Amino acid sequence: MQPTHAEVARTLAAGHLPAVAHIACRPGPLPVRHVTDAQGRVLLLSPSDGAFAAALVPQPGTDDTAMVLDITDVPPIAGSPALGRVWVSGWAKRLEGDEAKQATLDYADIDASGDLLDVGESKVLHRLDVAEVRYERNEKLVDVDPDDFAAAAPDPLRQIEFDLIADLADHHLDEMSAYVRRQLGSAFQPKNEPQVVRMDRYGFMVRLDDKLARLAFPRPVTDRHDLAHLLHPVLCHRCTD
Repeated sequence: MQPTHAEVARTLAAGHLPAVAHIACRPGPLPVRHVTDAQGRVLLLSPSDGAFAAALVPQPGTDDTAMVLDITDVPPIAGSPALGRVWVSGWAKRLEGDEAKQATLDYADIDASGDLLDVGESKVLHRLDVAEVRYERNEKLVDVDPDDFAAAAPDPLRQIEFDLIADLADHHLDEMSAYVRRQLGSAFQPKNEPQVVRMDRYGFMVRLDDKLARLAFPRPVTDRHDLAHLLHPVLCHRCTD
């Protein structure tokens, strides 16, 4: 079991990675802060007098502007494979009044930035009404249904992935190595110690010399506490409760 394309795209677009915007008929790309809220709506936060807000001023007779939000994965550690890149296309509209107030609360649920206190003054929020989502990895491009993208949940471990991998490497290297070798059996045993290089709700990826292998959890994990519960028999397989 592993993440669907919609889940990976949703994870990349959650708001913890840097993004740039390509705006129709405007020079760019332009960096922009963003989150995808709990309902799968993309919110864009920028200075009200900045280049991004200026580029999104709609043409006469319209109230929105076509744009593409471009987000590329940043691997958690050196040697980790990248998850790829996602392009979220649609029409961006500046939010005012009650819409801006509600969007500020929705944004804060994902990223409680102090800059949200200035929305309506020195900061502005736009909402991107998503029309198309495209996910690329290893030169393979996949179209993701916008409804599937909105409904998918971002991976609960993504923001703590570095900490989890570092903890395993610093404190549980022998236990993880032994576990991976038990799982591999006699068919293949790496010369070097297996190294965990990625982790998500469905399992983890290990480097085996010049190969990568994925090992699945018995079920998807919900958070760090749940992960610790599932990893207990892996890190202490001879322990008894």
